[in-house]
Amino acid sequence: MIFRLNEDPYSPFPDVALAETEPNGLLALGGDLSPERLINAYRHGIFPWFSENEPILWWSPDPRTVLYPTKIRISRSLRKTLRKGIFRVSFDNAFAQVITACSQPRKDAPGTWLVPEMIEAYLQLHALDLAHSVEVWQENRLIGGLYGVAIGGVFYGESMFSRVSDSSKVALVQLCSHLLERGFRLIDCQVYTEHLISLGAEEIPRERFCGHLDDWCTLPVNPGSWSVDRAETITRG
Repeated sequence: MIFRLNEDPYSPFPDVALAETEPNGLLALGGDLSPERLINAYRHGIFPWFSENEPILWWSPDPRTVLYPTKIRISRSLRKTLRKGIFRVSFDNAFAQVITACSQPRKDAPGTWLVPEMIEAYLQLHALDLAHSVEVWQENRLIGGLYGVAIGGVFYGESMFSRVSDSSKVALVQLCSHLLERGFRLIDCQVYTEHLISLGAEEIPRERFCGHLDDWCTLPVNPGSWSVDRAETITRG
């Protein structure tokens, strides 16, 4: 049974244990993408994911793919890239550019789930200092990055892009370092990909993931724009 959400952005979501097993994690449809609704969703292990001309769909897959920042895996070749210092990394300096780049069709997926209303929703969260971006630059050209949502000590990764080899990996490594400095405990990667697993992500039961949210979303991690905290870093391993 797929639940239909009402118009009240503060209304509760159904229990994630009621999500479908096929397709894995589909829980509800409808509602809106207001900041209140999105914060409520993330706090309970739910995220929106839908394509153009579809209703808003809400998901909570089991198992859940996560990355503990302390477990980031840096290959020998990536470590060499970091040591070269050829990339400059910034935080929250070009959020709109990053999410726009993430919305571009990929070679293996010509469509996009980052439809205009999704982009607008995350721009609103960014204005509230809840959505953040990591930007990777080469000679003042944006070549990679990622963005996501931060609640307490949990960072919910949404999407990443890469225009130069290793640039998105550099963004993730620098994100993990940044999160550890600020007291974060977990990165939600949502669904399994071999790329994320190769970087240290792992699958855990949804029940354990939701337990992490209960424990860590209330941590007193400093809010605010990350660009104030750490505007630029030269990546050197």
